[in-house]
Parts: sequence; structure tokens; C-alpha cells
Amino acid sequence: METVRRLAAYVAEAREQELAEDLRDAACRAMLDLVAAALPGIDAPGPRAVRRVASATMAGGNLPVWFTGQRAGLAGAVWCNASAAAALDLDDGHRIARGHPGAAIIPAALAAAEEIGATTEELLRAIAVGYEVGVAVGASRRFYANTGMWSGYGVVATLGALRRTPPDVLAHAFAIAGISAPNQLHAGAGPLFPAQEGNDVKEGIAWSSATAVNALLLAEAGHGGPLALLDQPEHFRLEELTDGLGRHRYIARNYTKFHACCRHVHAPVEALLGLVAEHHLAPDGIESIEVATYAGALRIANRPEPSGFTDIQFSIPYCLALVAIDGPGALLPLTPSAIGRPGIVALARTVSLRLDPELDARFPAETLARVTVRSGGNTLTSPVTAPRGEARVPSSWAELEGKLRRASRFVATPAQQEILTDACNRLRDGDHAPLLYALATIRLDSASG
Repeated sequence: METVRRLAAYVAEAREQELAEDLRDAACRAMLDLVAAALPGIDAPGPRAVRRVASATMAGGNLPVWFTGQRAGLAGAVWCNASAAAALDLDDGHRIARGHPGAAIIPAALAAAEEIGATTEELLRAIAVGYEVGVAVGASRRFYANTGMWSGYGVVATLGALRRTPPDVLAHAFAIAGISAPNQLHAGAGPLFPAQEGNDVKEGIAWSSATAVNALLLAEAGHGGPLALLDQPEHFRLEELTDGLGRHRYIARNYTKFHACCRHVHAPVEALLGLVAEHHLAPDGIESIEVATYAGALRIANRPEPSGFTDIQFSIPYCLALVAIDGPGALLPLTPSAIGRPGIVALARTVSLRLDPELDARFPAETLARVTVRSGGNTLTSPVTAPRGEARVPSSWAELEGKLRRASRFVATPAQQEILTDACNRLRDGDHAPLLYALATIRLDSASG
């Protein structure tokens, strides 16, 4: 039995089952967190370009492109909304898969739920199913793969659960999505491409979502795919891929982000902010910053003078200098005002990075850092620091509402923020209609340029 058929059988079984209350709550929190990421992301360069191209190549359809007043078909809406959700690196992540399921799965779930008129419970169950499948595929790989190489499986699972796609058709959809996923090997820290360059494609999340939508539609139309795609023990730990599906409860084990940058940057930022607060450090008094961390954090670009908006998100030196000078709100959200500032570049050039074997041994289960600052003849060292929002200490509903308000303070009015937080609370109470309405009718001035 091909692995893709086993995935399809799981989806067909899970869509008939009642969603456990804690998983339901986790899906609601993931939804609120995703909205908080997409709001400021709507104004980033990548999503702007995606909307322009989608309006020309995927015109037609009545599904909302969030916060713009525009409409598109299923693939176009998912492409645009996933791009906004992933643009600022504020979307959730999953440690075991080393990637970001929410920005792919939730836009697809909301679009499909609106298209077919799904109930709230069907919507939340489909999101949980999508996380379970997508993360399982990502976690089973024997090599690191950026999110776009596995998140499409989660999108297909979500859509198949909502559309009640027959299992034999769904198996082909998984295969088509897998073979059509964007090539992200350049960002896998391999021998040919050692540095993960910061760019608007990022981890291929948005485009892999669009290809996954089309994979499902193609399979439903009779298109076939390579069903043995995942049956490759040299590439996948097959027993881990399918055994235990439905029992991993991955939707309840994701992390949330409170800085608009790569997760590898978060622990150093938190450690530096702790030192600044404790010792009242002024940025002009900082002589140098040393970061001890793990190998994964050393494989991102880490340019002290990033090439553009997205490249900032993959630079530990620049982000440290940015928060030292502008304060803890500088990365919630990241704005174009952070680009190309000589004072930040000068401080970033004092930052050195080194591998700490002890911290490296705890990666990828943990992403830790220790920061040492030299200032005024003093040497100040932080404790070993973990990012906020880790799965073992889940973010509360109130923290996520606070994230939404802070992240969107430059693009949304307080009234718009209130509408969205109220809609997410209504979702929690069992009614997702207000959220669909808010996403379709709220128009942000920044989205129009």
C-alpha cells in the first residue's frame, strides 16, 4: 500500500471523527495567530507582487483576497493570502518538521470552507488534519527541507477533508502536490548553496500552496500522479510517516513568533533584550556583541548589511542592532524603515557569531543562544535563552490578541483590530462566519499602496 494511499485513508477517516476539545482550541489559536501575521504582511513587497500577478493570471472567482477588497478563485486566493501570512516570518512553526505549516494550511482551509459552505467544526477539523499530515511528512524526511517541499501535503489533506475528496483521488492529489512542489534545495544548506539567502520566495510556502490547490483540482479532474513518491526509505523514515497519524496531535505542538524574523534569530534577540533591560544599555555604548548558538543559526545569510527587506529577517547581526537601537518593538512588525540605515549597519558589524557545541547538541529540539555584550569596559553575558512562544509553554489567547494589535498597529485602525479579535472570539464560540466576513470586507489602506 503506497504511503500516499495511507495518508488519504487517514484523511477520510479523520474527517468523520469529532475533534478533541484541546485540538479545537489549538486550531482556533492557530487561526488568530495567522491573522496577526497576515495583517502587517499584506504590505510587504512579496505579497504586493503576488496580488498583481494573481489578478492577471488567476482572475475570476469570488473568494476574498484578505484586506484588499479583491476576489479570486481558489488557487489565486490561497496564493495571495498565504503570501501575506508568510511575508514577515510572524507565522507559526513546528519544531519537529523545522518549518511553518500554518501559513500554508489555514489560508487554504478558510478559502475552501467558504467555497463549500462548511461548518465551523468542519473547518477546524480540517485544519487539525492538515497539520497532522503536513508536519508528519516534514518530520519524516532524512534531510532538511524547507517548508514548501512538504507543506503542500498539509494543504491537500485540508482541502480533501473539506471537499470530501474520495481516498483514491486524494492519493493522486498528494502525489501530484509532492512532485510539483517548488525546488527549495538551494535553501537547504547543502554543499552547493551553503547560505540561505533572504528573498521574497523565502521557503516557497505561498507557491507550494498554489500548486497543492491545483494538485487537488487536477486529481479530481482525473489527473494522475506518481503514487510511489513517498515510498523511498532512503529519503523518508516510512514508519514514522504513517504510524501514529491522528495521535501525534501536531496542531497542539506548534510554536508562535513575536518577532518578524527567522526563528534562528529569536533567541539572540531575546537574550540581547534581556541584557539591555537589566543593565540599561545605551546603543552608543555597545562596543561589540558575541552570539553563541547552534549550527542551524549559522547557516542563514546573517549579513550585517542585508540586501533588502526580506534579507533583514535572515540576519542575526542586523536584527540585534535594530532592536538595540530602536527597542523591542522594532521587529513587531518589521517595517521598510529598517532598511539600509548606516547606524544599524555599523553596530551590526560588531556582532560575531560562534558555534557552541552544547547548544548545537540540543538543536533542533531547542533553538538556544547565549549573548555577550561588551560595553564601557564591562563584559555582560546572558543566560542560555530560548525564544518566546515555544510549544512547551503555549502562548495564551490574550498574548495572541496582543500580538495582533502590536503587529498591525501601523496598518489597521483600532476599530479594525477590534472587529478581527471579536471575530476570532466568535470562532472560538463556534461561529466562523464573522471571521470570513471580516477578512473579506476590511480594507487596509496599505494594501492599495
